[in-house]
Amino acid sequence: MSSQFQRNIRFNNNVVNELFMGDREKNVGFAAALNILFTVIELIGGFLTNSLALIADALHDFADSFALIIAWYAEREAKKPATSKMTFGYRRLSLLSATFTIIVLIAGSLFVLAKAIPRLISPEPVNADGMALIAVIGLAINGLGYLRLKKGMSQSEKVLSWHLLEDLLGWIALLTGSIIMRFWDKPVIDPIMTIGFTIFVLWGVSKNAKETLNLLLEGVPENIDIDAIKESILSVEGVKLVHDLHIWSLEGETDLLTAHVVVEDKYLQTPDKMRLSIKSKLEEYHIEHSTIELESEGFCSATECIFESKK
Repeated sequence: MSSQFQRNIRFNNNVVNELFMGDREKNVGFAAALNILFTVIELIGGFLTNSLALIADALHDFADSFALIIAWYAEREAKKPATSKMTFGYRRLSLLSATFTIIVLIAGSLFVLAKAIPRLISPEPVNADGMALIAVIGLAINGLGYLRLKKGMSQSEKVLSWHLLEDLLGWIALLTGSIIMRFWDKPVIDPIMTIGFTIFVLWGVSKNAKETLNLLLEGVPENIDIDAIKESILSVEGVKLVHDLHIWSLEGETDLLTAHVVVEDKYLQTPDKMRLSIKSKLEEYHIEHSTIELESEGFCSATECIFESKK
């Protein structure tokens, strides 16, 4: 590869990073600012209209706002190079946001349920017109944030845009409920919508909590089939056995792998070629970083090893 070609590659990568990393940071920051502004409006509106559905969604949006702020901060910090103390950089910052958001959503949801269930028995009047007005504002603000993020290239932007789309669907439901109460005086609709929305949020939280816990414990990512990867490594010519295979993810996007691979002795004469052959097999699984330790036949560096022979 010529030096001029390498310089062109570096130049093009820098241009792409400048164009899209900057936009990514601005997109997330824009969505965060809109969400924070509307959370305040929504919380005030919920108390003024006596609507638990609005208060429940305000608590949900508060957690969203925090997640957006952390995502915006993480996008900035992620561009920092790795250091001697932070050897993987700052990519795992997103897990702090996810953990805090889960705690806030669970605590807020339990609080809302405790307030909503008694209202099923003794409904209180709500201001349906005020609810409808705030729902329209919510549709407009969340719609702007969704349109800004849905064009993003990063995984975080795609996830956040999907989350805002869920919020849009929630506002449509709330607007529908307020219109029904406007013409049909049944305030019990408000706690019913509140409980339904809260259960929906808790259902989503349970899925995210499971995934976040798996990431925190450095478990195998859900999209990775470790047995398939092991078989793929074993299919490389000269590979006899694989042991101490570990796969984990930094933050849900960047997957890493380490493995001890036993090869025929003659292939140890060209170890770099063997590692390249193995890593080429890993490319289809989108493993971003891998460390392969080659071992001679009959040697096992682990204290206890149980090998499965190559079929």
